[in-house]
Amino acid sequence: MKNLKTPQFSRRGFLVSTAGAGVAFSFLAACSPSGETVTEPAMPAGDPEPEVTYEPVKWYTIDNNGIVTVNIIRAEMGQHVGTALARILADELEVDWEKVRINHVDSDPKWGLMVTGGSWSVWQTYPLYSQAGAAGREALIAAAATSMGVAAGDCRAENGSVICGEQSMSYGDIVAAGMEKTFSDSELAAIELKPVSERKLIGKPVKSLDIKEKTDGTAIFGIDAKLDGMVYARPVLPPTRYGSTVNSIDDSAAQSIRGYQQAIAIDDPSGTTSGWVLAIADTYPAAIKAADAIQVDWTPGPGADVSEEDLQARARERLADTSVGAILDTGDVETAAAFDSAETIVDETYTTSTVLHFQMEPVNALAAMNGDVMEIHTGNQWQSLVLPWLASALSMPAEKIVLKTYRLGGGFGRRLNGDYAVPAAIAAKQLGKPVKLVLTREDDSRFDSVRSPSVQRVRLAADADGNVTGMEQHVAAGWPTKAMAPFFMPAGVNGEKFDPFAISGANHWYSVGAHRVRAIENDLANETFRPGWLRSVGPGFTNWALESFMDEAAIALGKDPVEFRLAHLTGEGRQSGSAPNAVGGARRQHEVLRLCAEKAGWGKSLPADTGIGIATSFGQERDMPTWVACAAQVHVDRSTGKVTAEKLTLVADAGTIVDPDGALAQMEGASLWGLSMALHEGTAFEKGEVKDRNLNTYTPLRLQNTPELDITFVESPEVPVGLGEPATTIVGPAIGNAIYQAVGARLRHIPITPQAVKAALDA
Repeated sequence: MKNLKTPQFSRRGFLVSTAGAGVAFSFLAACSPSGETVTEPAMPAGDPEPEVTYEPVKWYTIDNNGIVTVNIIRAEMGQHVGTALARILADELEVDWEKVRINHVDSDPKWGLMVTGGSWSVWQTYPLYSQAGAAGREALIAAAATSMGVAAGDCRAENGSVICGEQSMSYGDIVAAGMEKTFSDSELAAIELKPVSERKLIGKPVKSLDIKEKTDGTAIFGIDAKLDGMVYARPVLPPTRYGSTVNSIDDSAAQSIRGYQQAIAIDDPSGTTSGWVLAIADTYPAAIKAADAIQVDWTPGPGADVSEEDLQARARERLADTSVGAILDTGDVETAAAFDSAETIVDETYTTSTVLHFQMEPVNALAAMNGDVMEIHTGNQWQSLVLPWLASALSMPAEKIVLKTYRLGGGFGRRLNGDYAVPAAIAAKQLGKPVKLVLTREDDSRFDSVRSPSVQRVRLAADADGNVTGMEQHVAAGWPTKAMAPFFMPAGVNGEKFDPFAISGANHWYSVGAHRVRAIENDLANETFRPGWLRSVGPGFTNWALESFMDEAAIALGKDPVEFRLAHLTGEGRQSGSAPNAVGGARRQHEVLRLCAEKAGWGKSLPADTGIGIATSFGQERDMPTWVACAAQVHVDRSTGKVTAEKLTLVADAGTIVDPDGALAQMEGASLWGLSMALHEGTAFEKGEVKDRNLNTYTPLRLQNTPELDITFVESPEVPVGLGEPATTIVGPAIGNAIYQAVGARLRHIPITPQAVKAALDA
């Protein structure tokens, strides 16, 4: 097992030490002096110009200098995704890492599904890039063997060269001599990969390929893009997310603002940005001021008076209606007999608040016609999703729209919804000039694709001996996939479609007898706002309910919470797992939970009002499970209700760890976000909009509240699965369970506020 603890010289420590030393950083200008669009070259300055290139498959090229350029279709938002993916290909190709470059490609149908989310990047790309790298290795060996007049079987590839006895040829020389071999899909599928023991890059420390530009200021983000002759725009947002119509625009107060040009109403046939008005100006400061001065009269759409209480009430109403919702396939879904004959029934309800993204870079897009092609310069997590919206909004074929790739200043799921590209493109087409649209922090928050509030009811039946005979989980929330990608929605066993991203986690790996999971759309939520995917999506609330409930059920049955879970992670029947992604099934989750409890010192003596809580899950989906567990140690101040997280111990089994440094960073970030949502984050709807719109009232986790982290990865030869999200989902319930262990107060809503803790203590 690989134990990767938070380094003593942390990022926080670095900031503190450099601030104390008076270090100053100078960042280079992101755009050229001429104002022309700046895009990052596929090859960094200093590489010799290639004369010949070889492309065995679309995923990479090799040139006569031996430079390998890997095409990356995943968005870079700080997670070094290019480094992680390139090393998969480079390991199989047997190339010198110093010769590897990455190229983040623009949208093109040939790349297939371009999406960065769901913890999918490494998982989905691993088989493609492994086969592609191995294919290139075989082709290069065959070509070199022919050149040297020897049998290919007598040759091997190593560090960018083919070695045949005493002879060798570099990849650059082989390519220079001429390469034509390409591979079909069937040929790629038949390629034999290297054994695990021969890996040289996967799981090993390497230098990230994009560190230089990220630290010297040359990395280009969407907000940096410029075009000659462009104008700036800021939206004047309508009172409702859907259905608002503009009656009149009064821009008389904006006319005196230097640089202001005009206000335009966005006519959006796609319905993505109904009722938006754009303030157009020479500069962005002028656009900001003008938007504040412009007065618009709207007829609001639905949801103008909806509150958080209304959303929760509607969720409860839908939960109580047994005729609605989709029933997931969990094997035996008929639980009535188990509950009718139960000696003990545990029945609890759990809720969560609306959560915002608050990524650092507010959303933005620069759009311009280039001949008969609409080019959009922006940071985006799901290029394939927004293209059809743009095609509808512009009345243009999708193949005439190109999304140019830029780095993202944070995404966390907000940029899976590329709605912000639509009004920029409409305005550029209408005005006949490039339009750079930038939302302020408050604009972004008002129409953020928030994680929906949720209400859940969880029930468990046990016989006279305390054996669990049945379990149910009913989940009501807004459905982001219905709002933006309904083609991703499968049907349940009752034929009703459901949003998998709003229910994953409830279809757990515990053996509990008959098991019924019901996914219910909160239709009022979907009518009021555009629910979004936020780091971990559904498991962020389904696991809050499930893992809080498993503690409550254990205590109700007189069982130890850890032993209770372990006893039901037996790996029997459908919980045994399947190849290739879920080999081992619940037994692997059993092991991470056992190890996590052991490392955290479960059962040890602790100071007064201090407790350890446990939670485990399998995020993200059952067909791509990453087994995770968290033990949270907290202290509760009884006089104020304040909860202090002292330490988080996490264990993960994500199969093969491709990028150890990236994996650790993902686990750190995910666990701290989970802590933030458990104790600090959360807003509420008031009159159809979120009440918190900036960081003065929306208060995520601060540095001074960051606990000690102890993170362990289980060494495994199994296929790599996702790490961007799973840890997010287990910290909240571990915190809630720890509070109970510390002071006996049970909290069933997140975020957990001091007021709520104090009320529970006083009850």
